[in-house]
Amino acid sequence: MEEVSIEKQLKGRDFLTLADYKQEELSYLLKLAEDLKKGLKANEQEQPLKGKTLGMIFEKASTRTRVSFEVGIYQLGGMGLFLSSSDLQVGRGESVSDTAKVLSGYLDGIMIRTFSQSVVEELAEQASIPVINGLTDMYHPCQILADFQTIQENKGGLRGVKLAYIGDGNNVAHSLMLGSAIMGMDMCIAVPKGFEPDPVVTNKAQMLADLHGGNVQITTDPELAVDQADVIYTDVWTSMGQEKEKTLREEAFSGFQVNRKLVSLAKADAIIMHCLPAHREEEITAEVIDGKQSVVFQQAENRLHAQKALMTALMG
Repeated sequence: MEEVSIEKQLKGRDFLTLADYKQEELSYLLKLAEDLKKGLKANEQEQPLKGKTLGMIFEKASTRTRVSFEVGIYQLGGMGLFLSSSDLQVGRGESVSDTAKVLSGYLDGIMIRTFSQSVVEELAEQASIPVINGLTDMYHPCQILADFQTIQENKGGLRGVKLAYIGDGNNVAHSLMLGSAIMGMDMCIAVPKGFEPDPVVTNKAQMLADLHGGNVQITTDPELAVDQADVIYTDVWTSMGQEKEKTLREEAFSGFQVNRKLVSLAKADAIIMHCLPAHREEEITAEVIDGKQSVVFQQAENRLHAQKALMTALMG
C-alpha cells in the first residue's frame, strides 16, 4: 500500500482538538510555521492560498485570533471574511447544519470562535470544507500550536520539556494537556480544588502521555508544579462568560499568582508564558510578565505564523 504523505493527510482536514492529530502531524505543522515565519522575515512570503477565502465566525470577542487569521490569510494570498453571529442567520434561528452547507458553497475554509464545542463539531460534520476551532469553552488548539512554536524557539524542542501550568482548569489547560501528552512533554497543572480540568480530558491526556512517553500531573500546590520547570504558563482566573464568578474565583486562586517568588523556584532559565489577555497583578505580576524571562509577546506573534501553517496545510 502506498504511504500517504503528511501533506495529503492534512489537506481538507478539520482542526477541532489536538487529540485528533498525531505527533508527526503536529510536528509538521510546527515546522511549516517556522518556515513561514522565516520566509516572512526574509520578505520571501509565498502565497499558496491565492484566491481562497476563509470565513471567520465570531460569537466571542477576540484580538489575537481575529487579527492573526485575517492578516495570515491575506499574507498567504487569500481573503478573510469576518462574520459575527449577529451578521448571520444562525443568530436568528437558522440551524448550524444549514449554515454549514450554505457556507461550504461559498468558502474554502471556516474558522469559528464560539462557546460550545458541540457547535463546532456539528459545523464540521455538516460542512464539506475544513473547519478550524478558533476557541470554545472546552478547547483552544490554535493557541497551543503557537505556544509550542514558542517553546521550540526558546528550548530547542518539546520532548522532555517540563511545563508548569498555574491556574484554572479551562480550555487552554485542556489543550495544553493534550498537546503536551502527544509531544512527549512533562506537564504539571496546579489548580485550586474545585477548578480542576475536565476529568474526561484529563484521562485522555494521561492515556496519550503513556503512549508517547510524556507525563501529565495535577496538583493543588503551585510550588510543586514549578519545581524544575522549563516553562511556567498561566491564564486569567475568570474567562469570558464567568464574570459573575469573579469574586469567588479571586478568593480561590489567591495563592496561585505567578510572581517573582514562584518563578524563583523553577529552573533559572525558565520562560514565562501567558495566552493573553492578562489581568496584571491578578494571575501574574507586571514585574514577571514584563521581565526578561517573559516570552508572552513572542508567543502572541507566533499565533500569526502557526495559524498560517494551519490554513496552508488544511486549505492549500
